Amino acid sequence: MNEPTVDPIAGAKTDVLTEARNAAEKLVKGNAEALTSSGSATSAAVLELTKAYQELAARNAKNLSAAIQALSAVKNPTEFIEVQQKLIKDAVQAAVSDSQAIAHLTVKVFTAAFEPIKKQIEALQKTAPTIIISESGRQPQSP
Repeated sequence: MNEPTVDPIAGAKTDVLTEARNAAEKLVKGNAEALTSSGSATSAAVLELTKAYQELAARNAKNLSAAIQALSAVKNPTEFIEVQQKLIKDAVQAAVSDSQAIAHLTVKVFTAAFEPIKKQIEALQKTAPTIIISESGRQPQSP
């Protein structure tokens, strides 16, 4: 006697579970894609940052060599002080410029790392109400 009522209920529960499984698979796939995208973008950004540090080190070595030559070529103490002040001024300006460039690239690295994950979280927040299924099998109410 109970068979006619059990089958529709079991079928409905099976459908609900299938929908939940499909939603979970979609979610996991999206998370995996976001992590892959994040890793690839981060690798590229870190390579760019590494290249910038290498260029900075090469430029600093070249500037140091030029500064030593300039200071070695002075003829008197007054000229030495003038050259030294110019070198200090140039070094401070270069340091500020280089620091800004490195800071920009560092922000780029973190943005590249977290942007795909942020987008996945935003997408999940938009679709979460449709994924959640109440025990009764009815679609959830929007918050």
